[in-house]
Amino acid sequence: MVSLGRNLTDEKMNIEKQFNLIAEEYDSNRRKFIPCFDDFYRNTTEFIASNIEEPKQIIDLGAGTGLLTYFWYQQCPDSQYVLVDIADEMLNVARKRFDGIENISYQTENYIHKLPDILFDAVISALSIHHLEDKDKKKLFSRIYDGLPDGGLFINYDQFCAGQQEMNHWFDSYWENKLADSGLMDKDIELWKERRKLDRECTVEWEVDMLEKCRFKIVKCVYSCQKFSVIVAIK
Repeated sequence: MVSLGRNLTDEKMNIEKQFNLIAEEYDSNRRKFIPCFDDFYRNTTEFIASNIEEPKQIIDLGAGTGLLTYFWYQQCPDSQYVLVDIADEMLNVARKRFDGIENISYQTENYIHKLPDILFDAVISALSIHHLEDKDKKKLFSRIYDGLPDGGLFINYDQFCAGQQEMNHWFDSYWENKLADSGLMDKDIELWKERRKLDRECTVEWEVDMLEKCRFKIVKCVYSCQKFSVIVAIK
């Protein structure tokens, strides 16, 4: 048991270290790292927001530099936002981004263990939950479900595996080739390869199943492009 705890702590520290290291360059490179950037972030957020009432309180898990909140804020400027991340240097970039905006706050916290102790009616996350083992994904989804009111939303913008070895190779090789032609510096590619070692991807289908077993009444993948998909779950 002691060894397991140490391994989990080490993994948390590795994630925090890797993402603090790239905080300032994160936004400028994010578009290069995600070939479908506009559809994934901007267009899908606009689609979701156009079909719901503006949430009162939104939690952004693994918020990093606040990029996902940036797109949500454009659609829902009157919502209250709480950005949660274990990497404080990443949140410092978000603080600069939203300087002077009073309805955005920040918590340096490991959301695996607890969610902010507030009433919330929407939880969003981008490219973070795929770092969790499946058992921890399940625990998180259950905790989110329990904290949401009826009709509350969980929206996960994330990267997934295909679930089949050959198709996984298709997905990964296409992504790698896109990055090679993106203009990224060699050091950025090397850091990306190191971060990839922290990935614990599941398939879209498996995550949908996990959410349904947590009793969300509606679960739907509303966007998918190779590695990148967006799943909406409604309590």
